[in-house]
Amino acid sequence: MTSAESMQAPVCLVENSNGELIVNQEALRILTSITKPVVVVAIVGLYRTGKSYLMNRLVGKNKGFSLGSTVQSHTKGIWMWCVPHPRRSDHTLVLLDTEGLGDVEKGDSKNGSWIFALAILLSSTFVYNSMNTINHQALEQMQYPFRTPSPGR
Repeated sequence: MTSAESMQAPVCLVENSNGELIVNQEALRILTSITKPVVVVAIVGLYRTGKSYLMNRLVGKNKGFSLGSTVQSHTKGIWMWCVPHPRRSDHTLVLLDTEGLGDVEKGDSKNGSWIFALAILLSSTFVYNSMNTINHQALEQMQYPFRTPSPGR
């Protein structure tokens, strides 16, 4: 069994299986074992834009969150890595790496929107990773998870 203090690598927190989001019980057990205050940093953005790489750099590691080597999306669901906070020894840093948005292979953007919304709700610091400047389309995508559906949808 892994505890937050001894995590050597990330674990899946929320699995994305056949369009259904499922909380991983082992990850939940790790989170409930944390006794220190937590700082939760989540990253969201389009698929294949370097989110996992950036999160590995925040930990100071070259490996950890899984990196893909193709143009296909790699991370599925939400992955977490609990590490000692780099500046506050009395805090735990919980990093959340999310599945990328806009993957055309998935076909249904609702699932990505749920992951986006969940990451915002879980985080104390939210990072929207973008390869370019944040434009009107990016702002539209960021508010999509919070729109009320029209009747009949």
